[in-house]
Amino acid sequence: MKTITIAVSFLLLVPALFFAQDLKLDNRIPTDPNVKIGKLKNGLTYYIRKNAKPEDKVDLRLVVNAGSILESDEQQGLAHFMEHMCFNGTKRFPKNELVNYLQSIGVKFGQHLNAYTSFDETVYFLPIPADDSEKLEKGFQILEDWAFNTTLTPEEIDKERGVVLEEYRIGLGASKRMMGRFMPKMMYNSVYAKRLPIGQKEVLENFTHDKLTSFYKDWYRPNLMAVIVVGDIDVAEMEKKIIAHFSKYKNPKNEKPRKLYEVPNHKETLIAIESDKETPYAQVQLMYKDYDAPKKVVTIGDFKEYISEGLFATMLNNRLAELQNSPNPPFNYGYTYHGSTFARTKGAFQSFAMVAQDKQVEALKVLVKENERVKQFGFSEAELDRAKASFLSQFERQYNERNNSESENFVSEYQGNFLTQEPIPSIEWTFDAIKKMLPTISVEDTNVLIAKYLKEDNRVVILTGPEKDGLVQATEAEVLNSLAVNKDELTPYAETALAQSLIRNPVVAGTITSKVKNDKLGTTTLKLSNGATVVYKKTDFKNDEVIFEAISFGGSNTFSNEEMAKVSLAMGGLSEAGFSGMSKNDINKFMTGKIARVNPFVYGINEGLNGSSTPKDLEYLMQMTHAYFTDLNFDKEAFNGFVTKQKGFLSNMMSQPATYFSNEFYTYLNKENPRYTGFPKAEDFDKADYDLAYKKYKERFANAADFNFYFVGNFDEAQLEAYVAKYLASLPSDVAKKEKAIDLGYRMLKGSHKKVVNKGKDPKSNVNIMIYGDTKYDAKEAFALKALGEVLTIKLIEELRENESGVYGVGARGSMSKVPNGSYSFTISFPCGPENAEKLTESALRELNKVIEKGPEQKDLDKFKEASRLEYKESLKENRYWMATLKRAYTEDVNPEEVFQFEAKLNALTVKELQDVAKKYLSKDKVIGMLMPEE
Repeated sequence: MKTITIAVSFLLLVPALFFAQDLKLDNRIPTDPNVKIGKLKNGLTYYIRKNAKPEDKVDLRLVVNAGSILESDEQQGLAHFMEHMCFNGTKRFPKNELVNYLQSIGVKFGQHLNAYTSFDETVYFLPIPADDSEKLEKGFQILEDWAFNTTLTPEEIDKERGVVLEEYRIGLGASKRMMGRFMPKMMYNSVYAKRLPIGQKEVLENFTHDKLTSFYKDWYRPNLMAVIVVGDIDVAEMEKKIIAHFSKYKNPKNEKPRKLYEVPNHKETLIAIESDKETPYAQVQLMYKDYDAPKKVVTIGDFKEYISEGLFATMLNNRLAELQNSPNPPFNYGYTYHGSTFARTKGAFQSFAMVAQDKQVEALKVLVKENERVKQFGFSEAELDRAKASFLSQFERQYNERNNSESENFVSEYQGNFLTQEPIPSIEWTFDAIKKMLPTISVEDTNVLIAKYLKEDNRVVILTGPEKDGLVQATEAEVLNSLAVNKDELTPYAETALAQSLIRNPVVAGTITSKVKNDKLGTTTLKLSNGATVVYKKTDFKNDEVIFEAISFGGSNTFSNEEMAKVSLAMGGLSEAGFSGMSKNDINKFMTGKIARVNPFVYGINEGLNGSSTPKDLEYLMQMTHAYFTDLNFDKEAFNGFVTKQKGFLSNMMSQPATYFSNEFYTYLNKENPRYTGFPKAEDFDKADYDLAYKKYKERFANAADFNFYFVGNFDEAQLEAYVAKYLASLPSDVAKKEKAIDLGYRMLKGSHKKVVNKGKDPKSNVNIMIYGDTKYDAKEAFALKALGEVLTIKLIEELRENESGVYGVGARGSMSKVPNGSYSFTISFPCGPENAEKLTESALRELNKVIEKGPEQKDLDKFKEASRLEYKESLKENRYWMATLKRAYTEDVNPEEVFQFEAKLNALTVKELQDVAKKYLSKDKVIGMLMPEE
């Protein structure tokens, strides 16, 4: 706190002249000198940067400045279809050889290897190992083939139709139906309203092959492409590869112009009030569209204006957050910003809220009123100071992590530079500029923005929500009336006093009674005077990150069934009251410019807290932890605000077919469990017992001696130990009382079952195949069962997607649990067409039976091993991996040093072991859940 306060105070005293001398507003923003940018003679742009995070890896990206906006009427959906075809056969990698090869070097299809298509661009992601020259060369061959050598055989095109249509099917539903109706108003008289990237079903089913070939030839051309290479590489060598692979290609002789499509302005206010029986949410969107295309951020003056807009949005959103956290919140969630729409050529000032189904007009009035309040009275100096402190802390964190930034972050920046000319200065320049720029931005600079944003023309209001009996829809007249504000009723925003501390009661420090180091793990274990245990591991993976968890066995399984029925929904709302006599809004204001968070939880078998901070703000994390243990507020008004938001969120969730299916399926499986209540309904919150939940929370956090506290990150060890002694060793405890995980004995339904649930009017189905039961936990079997899930996923994608063209995605997952009881679980799940649900279920079970009878193929096990080896190597340099490892050592009573045995276990894993666990566990009873549309 002091560091940031001093920094901001000092900056505010710096005269504007200093900034003007050092950073002239007319000067261009300098490009980061660490990125090599070039352009081939054929117009292809390239970006190359050496970055060793993660080491021995390179992120390759092919960016095509062409998307669905460039399709003809006969090509609707083919920009996206083309993306699919790039994975289905190229000059060097016919048919499925591309995916097979990449899987063999540890690149997972969908998780690592991926792509996306939007209105204006198509982008291909290819992260590959950089520890082998052959793999690097193959990577460039793949990019080259995607760009210019996709084979597009009629056979493969027709085969892929099924997969693309399955992706189209997944997108069907209430949101798509309503979007289809409001897009013509949102993107008024624009081609964008008619070119959703997924396309038209009739076109996807019937287009002739030449339409796809034509799109590829017209738009996949060098002068519309960028190749981005960032990773643990030699820059000069990568530049040679780009030249070698991409220089020979030419643009078409009579190339089509790459037009930018406008979104015309309009005088009237356009209103869309859309409803659907299957939508679970009610939303409000208010757009004031700009008259002109978005201004490019080119000069330092442009950058200052950009930062001013960010400060404006931060201040307004802080006000909306205060309303959201009030006892009578007008919406569940609300925010405002000025930024892009779906179109590159049109920006807008946009206000958004998620609301209760019958509160749309009221929420719209609040959004309009808060906008108008800013216009009439502006922001206060205190609000601006807080926004500046937030900005400074965020940029400072990026600066501190400048040597640990992941390659994918740079790749995304360079993509933005190529597509929309976003500036790419270094973080060093940016942080320096921000420090000098913030003092020169005044309240007047931010206050004047609202007058530019608000207008009575070029305005769009979109209300979307459920349609059901008894719910009266808003009218256009009501919406129009909501946009008019009685300015005489407005008063300026009222500042509240800023809290002085997160702790209000005296803290009597305890002591550290023992300290044991484990040099192999790099950990230190502390025993505290109150009986608590602290384990910490100092790392340098991130310069500005500390992550934290605390855990204790017990949880809600210590509650009786009657108590559980009363408090299960109330527990999640306890933290809404704040702590130390401070409301959530008080805490948020106090924490401005500081980066630390802590969240308490009570789960079935345990309770605890998790959080994170910067090293500088670690003491605030400790204070929050102390407060959540000792001084959680009791505030029924705050809890009632939580209930109001939950009711608004849940009131129509069962209208969504997928949610309804999940609720029906798991309620059926848990019908012998008296504690299982299924997905909550809005009215269930009327029975929530806040008093009892508060009492149970206090009981769960009354004994720190039963807790293990974990810290991983870049902290000062002496400082951490001082905080531990003060804030953790001082927590109340009962050293004699230790709890264990409780197994209440309730289980899901045994035997083979099939549950078909009919819901929804779209031709969509989901299939869940589950195999589960109790068993004695065996670490070796657990490892093999997990591996089997990933190996079977490879085979299911091969069969159900590539061979049968019946699904867009499919996955299998295997696991074993040790606590609170030994158990195993294996699932196969996929969405599909209802006409194929039974057939594909049989296909999935057939692939499973092949593994049981013959074992998996060695090549698929090898793919799993290679991917796992790469992931393990990266994970060893990640704080969250170490946190999970240390916590698991406690919760599952295992030696944490087993983490170093992973590769040996992986190498030793055999096809026979996978077949053995498949025979032992997966030939047993199966439960099938199937969502089908309503008949």
